[in-house]
Amino acid sequence: MSQQKTIVMLVAVMMLLSNKAYATSYNVGDSSGWAFGIAGWENGKSFRAGDSLVFNYGAGAHNVVVVDKASYDSCSVPASAPTYTSGQDNIVLNKGANYFICGFNGHCQAGMKIAANAS
Repeated sequence: MSQQKTIVMLVAVMMLLSNKAYATSYNVGDSSGWAFGIAGWENGKSFRAGDSLVFNYGAGAHNVVVVDKASYDSCSVPASAPTYTSGQDNIVLNKGANYFICGFNGHCQAGMKIAANAS
């Protein structure tokens, strides 16, 4: 009985690890990085929940703010919104719509925003 429990546990761990093996990492903006005019970069990509977006930019020059659709549309930063500032931010996508903007004044309006829908 103990050997059966061990086998079941190993199979469960392998299944959990295999889900992570299928996750894809995307560099937002490809070689240009997180920059002005990036809006639309996400179009045509098939994101899945668990995939990660890597935002590369000069720390201090930009940031990445996770927002809801209304804040995305209006380029506004809610007080409690998660904000990333490292310049190499790795954010895992949740299932459904994921919205990101640069919270620096005028940057979102200049196209520093993406909406990634993950299946």
